[in-house]
Parts: sequence; structure tokens; C-alpha cells
Amino acid sequence: MTDTIQPTTAASDGHDAAPWAISLEVGSSLANETGSWRTERPVYVDLLPPCNKACPAGENVQQWLFHAEEGDYETAWREIMVNNPLPATMGRVCYHPCQVACNRAELDEAVGINAIERFLGDKAIDEGWTVPKLVDDTGKRVLVVGAGPSGLSAAYHLRRLGHTVEVRDAGPMAGGMMRFGIPSYRLPRNILDAEIKRIEDMGVTFTFNAKVDNVEDVVDDYDAVFLAVGAHIGRHANIPAGGSAKVMDAVQMLADMEGEEKPMLGRRVVIYGGGNTAIDAARTAKRLGAEEAVIVYRRTRDRMPAHDSEVMEAEEEGIMMRWLSTIKHIDSGTLTVEKMELDENGFPQPTGEYEELGADSVVMALGQESDLGLVERAEGIEITDGVVSVNSQMMTGIEGVFAGGDMVPSERTVTVAIGHGKKAARYIDAYLRGDTYTPAAKHADATFDKLTTWYYADAPHQVRERIEGARRASTFDEVVRGLDETSAIFEARRCMSCGNCFGCDNCFGVCPDNAITKIRPTEYEFKYDYCKGCGICVEECPCGAIEMIPEDV
Repeated sequence: MTDTIQPTTAASDGHDAAPWAISLEVGSSLANETGSWRTERPVYVDLLPPCNKACPAGENVQQWLFHAEEGDYETAWREIMVNNPLPATMGRVCYHPCQVACNRAELDEAVGINAIERFLGDKAIDEGWTVPKLVDDTGKRVLVVGAGPSGLSAAYHLRRLGHTVEVRDAGPMAGGMMRFGIPSYRLPRNILDAEIKRIEDMGVTFTFNAKVDNVEDVVDDYDAVFLAVGAHIGRHANIPAGGSAKVMDAVQMLADMEGEEKPMLGRRVVIYGGGNTAIDAARTAKRLGAEEAVIVYRRTRDRMPAHDSEVMEAEEEGIMMRWLSTIKHIDSGTLTVEKMELDENGFPQPTGEYEELGADSVVMALGQESDLGLVERAEGIEITDGVVSVNSQMMTGIEGVFAGGDMVPSERTVTVAIGHGKKAARYIDAYLRGDTYTPAAKHADATFDKLTTWYYADAPHQVRERIEGARRASTFDEVVRGLDETSAIFEARRCMSCGNCFGCDNCFGVCPDNAITKIRPTEYEFKYDYCKGCGICVEECPCGAIEMIPEDV
């Protein structure tokens, strides 16, 4: 939020222009200056809202919500674009940790940040808003390997910083796992295409079907290289299978949905795994015509890594779940499944109890790995447990070669990848300028206990409409609808502006000594000559943007 004006003392000859703490008589000089016996004084502070802190992409969530609630949608969108180039996409596929952290959840329900971001992203596409470069061309050339979320984010930010950027991808289209791993009922392709086109229109060059086999072959042709190879390879389990058994990988199955020929799965499909990819595969199988789609998972629902909202939607669509089960053998038309039980540490243990389960095909969804072939033979690059080691500047062991996204140690989500791309762009930009980028220090946290919540009116969370479960399972149309303008602005106004002044005038109005001057809508100034340190302003500040500090600090 906007920086506040810190205190200044009154001018020595300006008493008749300053407020009075008590009323003796007009112009009664120093009789009104009560600050001399004060032990604590109030100061305005800027604290870190929990939504901002929790966002892996580093968005200034509270700031763009402030603009959105004022109806200034373009400014709100541009504030998002400072950090995240794909708001319409992220408004659909991000699992919104910002909302999990939202202080309003302790009052009633969290602010629907993700839904508002989608509204703004969609509006930007409809209105054709564009983003200019920040600086003139630098003459520096950067190669980005991988056109997934991390690569797209890095390309966008590097181009804004004036660098010439080429993105190479082994696939036929940009988007990475957003296109080849997330079904269109969650992320319509026209939305993804529009946001990628915006990046391309900024001057970023895309080259497809151009796999980089060895990073050492390209490193000398560019001033810097950013490796952003996603996790496109499905993990395999050593499960005995008959020669005629139909077994496929979930990652490949979902990727095949982008081709002309869709996967042939049969009437009864079993999906083995418990992550979001397993859920996506099961829901896709249902839409491809499977009468039954059954997820087999070796633990219980509460230990399932898939997000609860995805599991709930799958169940609404008729996806069946078989908990505490593991596949031991696969034959044509049947599976041998062993019942499991959890030990005292929550790990599944075999019971020796078996049964058969009919299946026309089995889809393996046991996790994903990155194809690290381009760095395996590169001298100086260290690979540990299937990921590339990078230093604090996201640089690998080769000078000028950086890496991020799924191929480095991190949580594998689209939002994390976008955050990696932004950070890498900043490190690369500093490197190209012969400097080192140092992130700014973060403010103290704006915790719930700092708020005066009774000032905030009850306001119900605006729920995004979903198509009815059975009906939506027959089509790849988008499942979750967006908010209309009325609902979006209402939802934005539920934000409590935790830890940062939003110009409510409470401090200005309740001060018994008239010791506060309003400078601008969200900027105030304490006149300490007239402040007796009573702390009423702190008690009555809704958002916790004022603190008392000892007088000798």
C-alpha cells in the first residue's frame, strides 16, 4: 500500500495553525502541547498482508484488490501484471494459497482472491489491454528453454526489462503442462492462447519442435540461458502386466488430448494414483465416454495429495474412489488389487487380502519427472534426486545458465513456476548488467490480532457457479463460471486491508487531541506536540496500520 508520512514536529511559530489538545483559549501557546509527558507515541506502519506473503508468484494482492474495489479494473490488472503475466490462467488453475492465509477467514470466510483475479484477467483479454516494456532494448540476448509457466514468466519479465528473448520448446505449442497436463474443462485453450499471444506481441520469439539436446551447444550463442523444462515424464511402477494389458501413462494421456486422435480407454477405466493428475485423468476418462472411472489409491482421502476441491468435483461427476488399495498385477480385462492398512505413522502396509477388479484400461498417475537430458552431459551442472542444483541467484554450475520451475527443488505447481520465472528474470537481468540482485527486506506480518474486526460488516463470500456434476461430465466445457462485475467488486470490498492504511479516517476522527492531519486519502501525519500517547488511534484502527512505540525509540 502507499507509504505513510512519518511524524514531524510543529513549526515553532505555527501554534495558531496547529490543532489544540485542550481548549484554554485560542492562541494559548505551549499550554496545549501535551507531548512532553508522553511515554509512548503512535506511528503509522506498513505490514505484510498474509495474502501477499503466501503468493508463490509474489503478487501484491492487497494492492490490486484496493484498485479493484474502487472499480479501477485496468489499474488492478496492471498491478497483477507487475508480477504475474497470466492472471486469467491463474484465476482458474491456481490453488490460491493466498486465500488459505487470508485473515478474513477467521472472521467469516476468506476473500475470493482467485475469482477476482480471473475476472480481471478475463476483462483484460476482452478489452485488449497490453503491457509495454519498462526500458529500451539492452542488446542482450537470452534463450529460454521451455514454454511452460516458468519459461513464459521469465520471457515476459526479461522482455519488459529490455532484453531480446527467444523461447524454444520441444513441443508444437506453448503452454507446457498448462496445455498438455491441465484439461480444457479447467483451463479453456482460448484463454491460455490469449495470454501467451500477449507475451508474443511484446516481441518474444517462440520456436517450437526445437528440442535442446545439450545446453552446452547453445550457451555460447546467448548472453544468458534460462532452463525451464517441465515435468513431462510420468513415473512408472514395477507392476507385472500381461502382454495384452492396456496400460498408459496419465501425463501422456492428457497430452494426447491436444492431438487430433483422442485416447481410446474403453468402458471401465482404472486410474492408479492420488494426486491432481490422477483426478484430471479420471475426469477426462469420464468425458471420453467411460461408463466407470475408478481411482485406486493406497491411502485414505485425508492423506490424498490431490486438492480437496478437485476430489469433490470428481465425486460430483461420478468418479469412484477405492481407498487403501494397491495394484499388484494387471491382466487384460482384470486387475489384482491388494487391500492395505495404515500403520501408526500413516504409511500403507500390505494385508495379504486380494481381489480382482475389472478394467478395460489402466492409467498410471504416480507422479512426474523432468527430462534432464539437456544437462546430464553438461560439465559443471549438478543433478541430485532428479532435480538440478542452483545457487542463491538461481544459476547452475555453468556461468550464465540459470534454471527454475519443475527441474529445480520446489513445489510443482503452476504458481510456483511463475514465481520462479519472475525471480530468474531479475537475477538474469542483474547478471547481464554486471550486478547482483538482492530482494528487498519484507515488512513484519499483519496478523489477525492486530485488526479491529468489528468495523468490518458481515459480507457473504461470493461463490462461483459450477455446472451440475452429471451434466458437466459429458462435455469439456469449462466447469467453474467466473464472477460477474457486481459480484467481483463486492468480493474485492471484503478485503480488510490487513496492516496497511486504506484511508478510513478513523484515527483522524477519534483523536481527542486533534493531533492527526490528513495529507492524502491514505496518508496521515501525527503532530506529536499535541499527542498525549493515549493510544485510542491504535485501538480504533480497523486494519492495524498504527502501532505504539516507546518514546525513547
